[in-house]
Amino acid sequence: MATLTVNIDNKKTEKAIKAVLDAFGLNYNIDQDSDSVTRPLNKSEKVIYNRLKKSIEEINLYKEGKIGLQDAKEFLNEL
Repeated sequence: MATLTVNIDNKKTEKAIKAVLDAFGLNYNIDQDSDSVTRPLNKSEKVIYNRLKKSIEEINLYKEGKIGLQDAKEFLNEL
């Protein structure tokens, strides 16, 4: 027995593939939660992820009143 995994992004294609599988009399399973399976992040994706994570942590600290944020004008003046 062989297992074939196909990622389909639209319903029209999914319907066509199911019709072909039915026509051949093949058994198949449909997993709608395939988005939960993730691949490992590459190096640049890890950098972006870590920066976003740090930004969210800073926003949460600001909301808790533990840190202050820089004004946009101050930020632009530094550039």
